Amino acid sequence: MYAVIETGGKQYKVQPGERLRVEKLGAEPGARVSFPVLLLADGTTVQVGTPTVPSARVTAEVLGEEKGAKLIIYKFRRRKGYRRRTGHRQMYTALRILDITSEQA
Repeated sequence: MYAVIETGGKQYKVQPGERLRVEKLGAEPGARVSFPVLLLADGTTVQVGTPTVPSARVTAEVLGEEKGAKLIIYKFRRRKGYRRRTGHRQMYTALRILDITSEQA
């Protein structure tokens, strides 16, 4: 069984027991969060939501926060003596998918 959820403007295919890294959520480590389901598949049937599947939820446990890889932003304008170098590290929340529940499946 797997489901497709949306968080942080991105969609993720998840299965129970899987570890997932999503954009930062405001939850404490050890807390449980739930997400609405966009698509639910159990091997024989596939339910596609409009926009979500009613009565289906994905429950996850927050493991902690992580930083992503450093991205270098380099700005340059020719013949002007203009150079800028900055960096960015995106914050992520690590999740463990606990359960996918649905009354119909």
